[in-house]
Amino acid sequence: MKPLLFFTGALLALPAIAPGITLAETDSDALETEDRITVTADFRRTDLSDFSGSATVVDGETIRQREGGHLDQVLNLAPNVNFSSGASRGRFFQIRGIGERSQFVEPTNPAVGLVIDGIDMTGIGGAATTLDIQQIEILRGPQGTLLGANALAGMINMVSGSPTDTLAGGFDVRLAERGTRVVHGVISGPVSDGLGFRLAYANERSDGFQKNAFFGTRDVANIDEQTLRARLRWQPHADVQVDLTGLYLDIDNGYDAFSLDNTRTTFSDEPGFDRQETLAGSARVQWNAHSAFAIEALLSRTDADLEYGYDEDWSFIGFCEVFECLARPYSSFDEYQRENRNTTVDVRAISRTAADQFGWVVGAYYRDQTQTLQRIYTFQAQDFFSDFNTENRAVYGQFDLPLTDRLTLQAGLRHEQRDVRYSDSDNARFRPDENLWGGRLALAYQTDGGALLYALAARGYKAGGVNSDSAIPDAQREFATETLWNYELGLKTRLWQGRIDLRTALFFQDRDDIQTQQSLVVPIEGDVCPCRFIEFKTNATGGQSYGIETELNWAVSNSVQAFASAGLLRSRFDGFLNFSHVDADPETGQPFDMDGRDLPYAPRYMFAAGVRFQLTDRWYLRTEIEGKDAFFFSSRHELRSDAYELFHARLGYQVGNWDLALWARNITDEKVKQRGFGSFGNDPRKGYAVEPYFQFGEPRTLGASASYRF
Repeated sequence: MKPLLFFTGALLALPAIAPGITLAETDSDALETEDRITVTADFRRTDLSDFSGSATVVDGETIRQREGGHLDQVLNLAPNVNFSSGASRGRFFQIRGIGERSQFVEPTNPAVGLVIDGIDMTGIGGAATTLDIQQIEILRGPQGTLLGANALAGMINMVSGSPTDTLAGGFDVRLAERGTRVVHGVISGPVSDGLGFRLAYANERSDGFQKNAFFGTRDVANIDEQTLRARLRWQPHADVQVDLTGLYLDIDNGYDAFSLDNTRTTFSDEPGFDRQETLAGSARVQWNAHSAFAIEALLSRTDADLEYGYDEDWSFIGFCEVFECLARPYSSFDEYQRENRNTTVDVRAISRTAADQFGWVVGAYYRDQTQTLQRIYTFQAQDFFSDFNTENRAVYGQFDLPLTDRLTLQAGLRHEQRDVRYSDSDNARFRPDENLWGGRLALAYQTDGGALLYALAARGYKAGGVNSDSAIPDAQREFATETLWNYELGLKTRLWQGRIDLRTALFFQDRDDIQTQQSLVVPIEGDVCPCRFIEFKTNATGGQSYGIETELNWAVSNSVQAFASAGLLRSRFDGFLNFSHVDADPETGQPFDMDGRDLPYAPRYMFAAGVRFQLTDRWYLRTEIEGKDAFFFSSRHELRSDAYELFHARLGYQVGNWDLALWARNITDEKVKQRGFGSFGNDPRKGYAVEPYFQFGEPRTLGASASYRF
């Protein structure tokens, strides 16, 4: 399949249209385009300035200007949104401090939904490549009416380019340090009257930024990703539109991230991998069935095969013959092979009414997901197998009621029935079925000057379940459903004759039965590490978080545009006595009291800012800074990241249909800690003494790119 995809990519490298605002456009053009930015994830396409909720929309041009090949390379533009790595990409997401940080044996019910062109890719964050993505929509706060159980914290909606009425296309080529070479190609146009197509291909390869001292190589954390997108739009009738989307991903990345010396040089003799082969698609039908309402139906299917494995000892056989050791070394490899089969059906009726009239939506939803796991682990006598099947059935509705010419009431409700079937090779059998509900109530007020003021209350939920590993104490085998109430006040307005676009929101979140990921550290032999880790979930009594999110776009002059975003966040556990915390007393059974401690991956501040200068008709310069506060890596230990600031720059030259650029990321070569462990030791030279270990982000990277459009 790879040679075929590469050949397809070579053909497509004739033509990538990157939607969005080009730097050559005037400020008035840019502001007019900004006016048309819509949030497509909602039941109705809604202008961002009219959306009564906290949302960030990153357009395709911004993605291209940042040279972002994956979602994790643009997420820092959104306030109070974070990600966790522990893999070749940042594929676990957190919004306002809520979200998964990793996945091993246990199946997950993610708190952040991920939808790509209508395809439910929740829990498969590695699939979030940005080829031909027109915009990324990040909705903060529970989406209990919209998406249900997989959107307790919010959702990320990625939308690729649509077929065009005329032939159009382009290509992007990028070269950078450490053997990075990227080719993107897009071609789009009509096939016949009423039928259009769009085809996009990307091939991204890099040696990565990890070295391996055992092999003497620099590519043990390599990137090897291919993405193929295809879209058809058919309009057989003036009142009917059919959109078909296909997605193929072939990811064969290396994973060798942790070093005993906490550097970017590892000693592993079995470097790991992070692989994925995914075939997915969706079919969306929009039918203006009646003068009073339209029907929308969406069918999506995902078939994903994922392989994830790593050298658990981070060293090589004979390590202690080279280095002096205080303890006897061990050698092991841990591998997880998952199959994820996910089918969703969503059918809704939507009133065809103007914005100032009573509007409504009613719908039904069905989701059938099966996740199978085979774990191959050195210290298991036999492979571990599990089968996790969930069926979700939901009905939902929402209405928009104008109370006055300027004041609108919006109310939504969703009821969801979730049936679960779990079985594994340890003879565990669980069926934790339950009924869940969520919704929102919002008031939106339009001022005389066109500003939007809104207040909302929204309820989200995350289903409970059972921990499968029999080594977990009986009292901790089950974990309860988590619920969240989000209260929010927001303002969206334009200032200074429309040159400043300002969006800000204050929020307070109250959580009950917080689901938090823990792990038991069990010595493999004797009473000291090396150890094996048993992941499980438990509930804290509750928790709270509050903060503010602000985003600003400013057309300073005809040649200068600026943007900024900032998020402040305070979060805490309430009533959480943690028995698995590293500081809990195993002899007395005294737990560690985490009452009042910050949630993991919840930095107290985040910010991003940048300026785009149109230096001449052809030359432009884009400079950026982004940063975030230190945050806890886990609720099991007290290890934190470091606060950091990153600087980026891009110098470009535009002539005709060409855009040529030199760029740099992380100019000051900041050593960013993306993931950390603080509850075990893994170095036989130190007798397996407990110490911190970190996975680091990308170092300074210099590159050049060329784009052509027609």
